[in-house]
Amino acid sequence: MAGVVLRSSLARAPSKVPSLLTRGYATSTPARAHHRVVVVGGGTAGITVAAQLKRTPQLENSDVAILDPAPVHHYQPGWTLVGSGLKPLDGMKRPLADVVPTGVKHYPLTVSTFDPENNVVKTSEGVNMSYDYLVVAPGLETNFAGVSGLQEALADPTSLVSSIYSHKTVEQVWRNIQDFKKGKAIFTQPAGVIKCAGAPQKILWMALSQWNRNGVRGDIDATFATGAATMFAVPKYSEALERLRRERNVEGLFQHNLVAVDAKNKVATFKNLADNGKEVQREFGFLHVVPPQKPWDWVAKSPLADAAGWVDVDKATTRHNKYANVFSIGDASSLPNSKTAAAISSQAPVLVDNLLATMEGRKPEAAYDGYASCPLLTGHNELMLCEFKYGGVPKETFAGVFGSQDQPMRIFYHLKKDFFPTVYWNSFLKGTWFGPKGWSKPSSLS
Repeated sequence: MAGVVLRSSLARAPSKVPSLLTRGYATSTPARAHHRVVVVGGGTAGITVAAQLKRTPQLENSDVAILDPAPVHHYQPGWTLVGSGLKPLDGMKRPLADVVPTGVKHYPLTVSTFDPENNVVKTSEGVNMSYDYLVVAPGLETNFAGVSGLQEALADPTSLVSSIYSHKTVEQVWRNIQDFKKGKAIFTQPAGVIKCAGAPQKILWMALSQWNRNGVRGDIDATFATGAATMFAVPKYSEALERLRRERNVEGLFQHNLVAVDAKNKVATFKNLADNGKEVQREFGFLHVVPPQKPWDWVAKSPLADAAGWVDVDKATTRHNKYANVFSIGDASSLPNSKTAAAISSQAPVLVDNLLATMEGRKPEAAYDGYASCPLLTGHNELMLCEFKYGGVPKETFAGVFGSQDQPMRIFYHLKKDFFPTVYWNSFLKGTWFGPKGWSKPSSLS
């Protein structure tokens, strides 16, 4: 869920550093610079790790830097709330300079590649940033160009095509929901890895709920078209969501991957992955699209990447499998779990603990168990709080209090809508929020 936007150009950059580096929120730098810890990415993962590092006795007075050219930090879990008409977009973003931790140097530089053999990060601006330890957390790329005709459809405000997966398009989602009164509504989810795999359904359920409120649900035929074989990757929650789909009369098109949008003729084209990619065309009046997603090209082509293009780290320690002074968490990492902010809240303290251990010559022993959470909105005033770890095993925080979390509950709705956004800005990004542990700091970080 990192909100950083880093361009993927690998072109050789001029040696002169541009004047933007002298802005007040950034740090001026020569063509070469060195820091003890360099963090690539100013999204959720990068900011959280930097904040936690600066709160440790070992690094509170040490040299930590963040590289990220984005001017704005986005609270991406909030985009579902914006698309549902529950929150304004302005409340889901802040200037990146305002969330960079105190004492951390920020360089608005565009990373182009890594040279881990020489402990160097190379940038498009011509700066070679050397490091003792590197944290790679630039997020992933939402590839809107990966669906033919999608960008043109999103640019047309009359198309009733929208997406919650960009701050540039999310406000149109709510307008489209309000404008649509009758016809066929399709909600898509691509095949492959995406960030917050529950989000495509969140906006489906919230749209249905709003159409019920507007008195038009009976005139709308809803379809959930997903490249996956089931409603959700975790069997317990998938079964509950499948029951919900049937109860609410939503058609399920499974293993159907969206490949093209014809906004003029209102036709969506899918490939049926269960039938050798046979093309299937569906007419629509309303279309919500989740674009395919992938690693940044400059990450995938670097020596740090695995065969799939993700930063190749141990799934327990978050340390690189080849370079012992390199770590990665969040959407860019190879950690085989759900790519969510909640996952980062559990990954970050493990990374920090193991980076400190490596720094002190100790074996990294902190272990990430794959915890992730998807606060899945199922309508107004209800939410299914899906929590799980590696292997699709439920790991529920409140089951002993409220019962099994595969049931939508109102109290969880207010966690998502009201509590989590406040915690994000006031604690998460400041390094004082530790996921299911809340504000209880791990002893290793004390």
